[in-house]
Amino acid sequence: MVTRTPHQPLVGIFWMFVTGICFIMVTALVKTMGPRLPPGEAAFLRYAMGLVFLLPSLGALRAAHLTKRQWTLFSMRGFFHAGGVILWFYAMVRIPIAEVTAMGYLAPIYVTIGAAVFLGERLAARRIVAVLLGLAGAAVILRPGFREVSDGHLAMLMAAVVFAGSYLLAKIMADEVKPGVVVGLLSVFVTIGLAPFAFADWVTPNARELAFLAGVAVFATAGHYTMTLAFAAAPMTVTQPVTFLQLIWATLLGALWFGEAVDIWVVLGGIVILSSVTFITWREAMLKRQVTPDAPATKG
Repeated sequence: MVTRTPHQPLVGIFWMFVTGICFIMVTALVKTMGPRLPPGEAAFLRYAMGLVFLLPSLGALRAAHLTKRQWTLFSMRGFFHAGGVILWFYAMVRIPIAEVTAMGYLAPIYVTIGAAVFLGERLAARRIVAVLLGLAGAAVILRPGFREVSDGHLAMLMAAVVFAGSYLLAKIMADEVKPGVVVGLLSVFVTIGLAPFAFADWVTPNARELAFLAGVAVFATAGHYTMTLAFAAAPMTVTQPVTFLQLIWATLLGALWFGEAVDIWVVLGGIVILSSVTFITWREAMLKRQVTPDAPATKG
């Protein structure tokens, strides 16, 4: 017998709100720290420090009894995610925070495309339109031909693609192993995947940079935990729109703390992308409800 998880929309919205604050703090700390450390090293130190939070889940990891295929998929996901993290760190210190945040919303769009191409999922006409709108939102942000598209923008575009690959592999593994194992092994393999990039161009970090990266590890871990609480309390159709607040916080943070000009086109493009993602999320929830009406609307 499956126990239905009670829906608590206000609780889910609250935890997703806290999640947004945590992730914006991650952004603020990385941006404030600056570009002195190479992105591969900064990302490696952040994940290496975050491994301490895995200690409570070591028992679950040992008891997972993964197959050779599962180990392969987990390692692939870790290396995908490692590439995305390096690109994200690179973009964060080179382009405005609001642009990084808005372009980060593209990852679910790419996941939808990848699920159709690699997993054989069917794309209905309305979802195709939603995907095209999301890509149009990216074009609004970048406005090629009307503004300079820097290497930071290109890095963030690639980061969204690589993260999408990571999420697709997570989607496969989430049906086979416990969520805690999926999250824990991600941290392990990302740290391993980042190590060669870190030591190939190592710059000895100072105490200030180590403190900032420790803060990044704390807020990132807290954000993933509160996001899990949000998904457990309410369906993604309820919590997904709350992520738009991250774009507002990013825009305000960039303007008030870093002196970045508010670009209305970035905000507009972000709204278009997030609207597309919200529609795709809603459609997937409706389809799952039709197929398995008694399934609890939670996410691991």
